[in-house]
Amino acid sequence: MNAIITATELASELTGATGPVLLDVRYQLGGPPGRPEYEAGHLPGAVYVDLDAELAGKPGTAGRHPLPDLDAFATAMRAAGVRADRPVVTYDGGQGWAAARAWWLLRWAGHREVRVLDGGLAAWQASGGAMSTDRVTPEPGDFAPVPGGMPLLTAEQAAALARRGVLLDARAGERYRGEVEPIDPVAGHIPGAVSAPTAENIAEGGTVFRPAAELAERFAAVGATATAEVGVYCGSGVSAAQQVLALAVAGVPAALYVGSWSEWTADPSRPVATGPQPG
Repeated sequence: MNAIITATELASELTGATGPVLLDVRYQLGGPPGRPEYEAGHLPGAVYVDLDAELAGKPGTAGRHPLPDLDAFATAMRAAGVRADRPVVTYDGGQGWAAARAWWLLRWAGHREVRVLDGGLAAWQASGGAMSTDRVTPEPGDFAPVPGGMPLLTAEQAAALARRGVLLDARAGERYRGEVEPIDPVAGHIPGAVSAPTAENIAEGGTVFRPAAELAERFAAVGATATAEVGVYCGSGVSAAQQVLALAVAGVPAALYVGSWSEWTADPSRPVATGPQPG
């Protein structure tokens, strides 16, 4: 199954007797929760999922968005109507960061049919897709998580991968180089990691992904190919999920370091590199 779905394809699937479960995961880093925007208008039948409360655990030494408690995640997904035998489509309001986090978590937890709406809400509205303000109360789902569906990295494994394979840093280039750090206590990157900002996954001037061939060429330029061992991290494991998604579109399997830079820098003994080179 393709990891993304176009607005036109989704509209067609929603006309069927049993369309996919829709999860609205609108989220803004450091901003207000996305529920008010959801209540002002969402895809018909979509259920709102709160990234901070339902797709992550409490911030701490494991990072700003660590893995959620598995039982709590299962409860949230079943409340949203997620079933093991029914496809799921996630979307957000921007470039797929939050939607990809939901996609990755569900895939990691064993769901086999999850896709991200390419271009999110903007693409849906641009295609003439209907919007709704109806209160959605889905029939409870039966999803039971079985972790291991997607590769996951610890801090130690990420460090080792940076030495033997390709570890991509999905943050903006200036954060990678250590020129600025607006959130975490230390600027720089994991030694050996290669800069690959998520902004370069998106077509110029839009919110949809670049074509698969272009993505494959972009990642190959930094050593991330289908035959390489690839991992990804970012600030807190959210935008890196979008990078894993983009890699999947390009045909490149990749592991996610969920703790990312926020976990890495929580331990002052861990090394930090700066500048434009991996180090």
